[in-house]
Amino acid sequence: MNGMVQPADYEAYDQLGTMVAIARGDGQCLFANSTLENAVAVSRRSLLRGNVTDWFIDPRPMRDTLQALQRDEVTSGRFEAQLKRAPLGSFEPLLVRVSASQMDTPDWVLLEIDEIEQQTRQDREERALDLAQANKELLRNLAHEIKNPLGGIRGAAQLLEMELAAQGAASRARGAPSLGTRAKRAGSARGLTEYTQVIIHEADRLQALVDRLLAPHRKPHVVGDVNIHEVCERVRLLIISEFPRGLEVQRDYDISIPEFRGDREQLIQAVLNIVRNATEALAEQIAAGSARLVLRTRIARQVTIGKQRYRLALELHVQDNGPGVPESIRDRIFQPLVSGREGGSGLGLTLAQTFVQQHRGTIEYDSAPGRTNFKILIPLP
Repeated sequence: MNGMVQPADYEAYDQLGTMVAIARGDGQCLFANSTLENAVAVSRRSLLRGNVTDWFIDPRPMRDTLQALQRDEVTSGRFEAQLKRAPLGSFEPLLVRVSASQMDTPDWVLLEIDEIEQQTRQDREERALDLAQANKELLRNLAHEIKNPLGGIRGAAQLLEMELAAQGAASRARGAPSLGTRAKRAGSARGLTEYTQVIIHEADRLQALVDRLLAPHRKPHVVGDVNIHEVCERVRLLIISEFPRGLEVQRDYDISIPEFRGDREQLIQAVLNIVRNATEALAEQIAAGSARLVLRTRIARQVTIGKQRYRLALELHVQDNGPGVPESIRDRIFQPLVSGREGGSGLGLTLAQTFVQQHRGTIEYDSAPGRTNFKILIPLP
């Protein structure tokens, strides 16, 4: 074959998450897979009309590597470069690692191009998944350890309250003491009863916290057809009713996104937790009447989540104009009991991540003062 490679000849390359191209020794492009096409935002037809050295901000490393391969000085070469994306200026260049190697066909070169940031993101996702799994086991074990003594404490407080009531009734039955004595006894009983009420109240509060820790593991995964915009609208209505003034909730939906199989209630809870986390950060802006929240949906193509490559994925963005995530917790924001506000439980984002991971998805975020964006990625059929 002296001409361009037909896509059918190397159609397996289109299933890879790695950008792949085949070129002649002079740099003429013979084949480019769909991952490369999507990454640089240039059609395959246009790529095939050009030279691979023109794909990079600095063409010299690519040119030098091709020349070394032509002269048989090396059988492969690796270098880092900046890959252009069109239209140039609209997108930042991609920092990539390029591997070029000789093929069996004379004067043909196989190019494998990995986005360095993507590899970093995959490593980060894997670490987050491992950490989430460890946290899940830790929380489940901790919750069960707390439940038993907590029930005993509450039961003992109730028995003590009943005993105080019984003693009071017995005292009244024995006769009528002086007015001063009765007042003293009544005051003492009320004081002790208040203490038991504090114990019972705090035990109930801890029980509610434990129930939240165990919630993702207790309820079965109810799978059905999910329309992501119904999920978003449910969350939007809940937030509008909670903040009728001071908060503007904007919608930017891609209505072409298909339904997918999932647990609707879990996804509502996940999105609601992220949105509530945003409204807590927007407290000052809500008071000033300048808070803004955006719910945006998009379809992403050729997405890698963990080590799995998906042809299509749902992108759900929750963006706010708040002060941003505090620097001190940015690396730990999805860990349980980590909160950026006074009195926060630090469970909202942890549970959101758990629910999304149960849909084979992930949550990413980027934050700066005035703009914080949480992105949920879930594979689509």
